[in-house]
Amino acid sequence: MMNFTKMQAAGNDFILAEAGDMQCDWSPVAKAICDRHFGVGADGLLLVSPSVMADFGMRVFNPDGSEADTCGNGLRCLAKYVVDMGLANAKACQILVETKSGVREVKLHYEAKFEGENTKGSEVVRIQVAMGKPKLEAKDIPVAIEPGKGNLVNIKSILSYSFIVEGMELLLNLVSMGNPHAIYFWQHPVSDFPLSQLGPKIEQLKLFPYGVNFEVARVMSRRQIAARVWERGVGETLACGSGACAIAVAAQLHGYIDNKVDIKLPGGILEVEWDGVGEVLLDGPAETVFTGEWLEGGRLSG
Repeated sequence: MMNFTKMQAAGNDFILAEAGDMQCDWSPVAKAICDRHFGVGADGLLLVSPSVMADFGMRVFNPDGSEADTCGNGLRCLAKYVVDMGLANAKACQILVETKSGVREVKLHYEAKFEGENTKGSEVVRIQVAMGKPKLEAKDIPVAIEPGKGNLVNIKSILSYSFIVEGMELLLNLVSMGNPHAIYFWQHPVSDFPLSQLGPKIEQLKLFPYGVNFEVARVMSRRQIAARVWERGVGETLACGSGACAIAVAAQLHGYIDNKVDIKLPGGILEVEWDGVGEVLLDGPAETVFTGEWLEGGRLSG
């Protein structure tokens, strides 16, 4: 039996469980529990684990059983979870979380809770994650660009690299936020883009040895971008925190936006801020949906 909590951040939903010292092959567990027909249903399984480098560790498993390097929306859910469950100080303003792509700083913002006219403590309402510095070199994304194609010294070569997918030329902008992203800026409504058709093709391009997350984005103004996401190992999701950061970085390097922007995704709005030098900051809410027990053999007890 495994106790779990279902959480969501801008519609990106996760199943959180405390791994502790539990020895388990988590890939088949993730496949079963994330299944939206025969399991609980989620975009990923998040494991809260001990860490010698930070306050907590986080592992992320996709619905296909693969393990992700990082997850911005997942980090926000984990931060709210450890505070709500009493694993962290109820008044903590900052926690550190170890991920496969490094230690991430998470800041928590509280609001007072009321019952009638009486104050009943406070609750976490928004969480900001320092997502690390973006990386733009081919070896860091990684992308296996063929010798002689593109000038890797010039940053624009990675930001506007031409790919032919299903007969359609796409100028993809390649950014790593601890995991690989390919962003395509489109001048039409993102709802019209054939994401279900092209997303899996782009994810599995041979140029991306470990696959890639794909985002289609439309710049609405210098403060807002509309976007949709095809996540590696997941498919289309309602939001992606690291994807929102990658979009903001590429847009800023192109000069499309200022240093703070709202990324409007199907599941909600994420705020991203980058000074062009340091870490990218991701801000947004996280909510608990329900709790339950995952029983041996995949049976569910609510």
